[in-house]
Amino acid sequence: MTTSRPPGLGRESGPQAVLGLVRACHPGPTVAVTALVTALAVASGRDAAGCALVAAAVLTGQLSIGWCNDAVDAGRDVAAGRTGKPVADGAVSVRTVWAAAAAALVLCVPLSLASGLAAGTVHLAGVAAAWAYDLWLKATVLSWLPYAVGFGVLPPFVTLGLPGGPWPAWWAVLAAALLGCGAHLANVLPDIPADLATGVRGWPQRLGPARVRALVPVPLLLATGLLVFGPPGPVGAGGWAALAGAGAFAVAGLLAAGRSPRAPFVAAVAVAAVDVLLLLARGTEITAL
Repeated sequence: MTTSRPPGLGRESGPQAVLGLVRACHPGPTVAVTALVTALAVASGRDAAGCALVAAAVLTGQLSIGWCNDAVDAGRDVAAGRTGKPVADGAVSVRTVWAAAAAALVLCVPLSLASGLAAGTVHLAGVAAAWAYDLWLKATVLSWLPYAVGFGVLPPFVTLGLPGGPWPAWWAVLAAALLGCGAHLANVLPDIPADLATGVRGWPQRLGPARVRALVPVPLLLATGLLVFGPPGPVGAGGWAALAGAGAFAVAGLLAAGRSPRAPFVAAVAVAAVDVLLLLARGTEITAL
């Protein structure tokens, strides 16, 4: 007779623990967010040293968030039968992941503040919101709020580190917050049944899979509209093309939902990619004048 091993009590070796930590940090989102904010820093005019500081601060913040998430969720992952989760599978211990999360968070503080007190404080507020999601808000109706805050602080983190510390344009902040809400819906969608089975009742879980599939493109399309119509001046051909492309992706995802449950998720990723490209294309325009 075999019994399941409690989460995080596996016989971790050095290389196994390192690999487990890499997998537990949610490497896809961690790399994507770090690359996006670094690219935004480059596009906005931060110098090489400033861009390197932005990259280091965002990377350590994202690492701490990802490790905190997997450590908190280890028990639920086991109960839901989720495979491939290194902490739940015993590839790395909960203690090791918590230690890594704490170390990354400690490093994130001076790296964030190196861009200036205002910029650093804003970024750390976003990291704190993400930790609040992992520790508590994930299972509440306010589960969307940390995503809105966490993404919404990214433009001011970049611009407040520029000479003179300019605030970003309102439309850039609101578009980033909407992008975060869309990311929350898209990220949770595949796990809603398992989340409900383990008692996690955040905003998407309360809506249910069908409603979330239909709702995912909405904040992303609103973000597209803000990035196209928010900046002063006439809308160029690129803006109209972005609107048409984002709308086409959203409609295609909804129409294909009956044949493929993942179609709305894929469409949401495509719309989010359009939004990211628009945000990067705005570059120095994201600073409020």
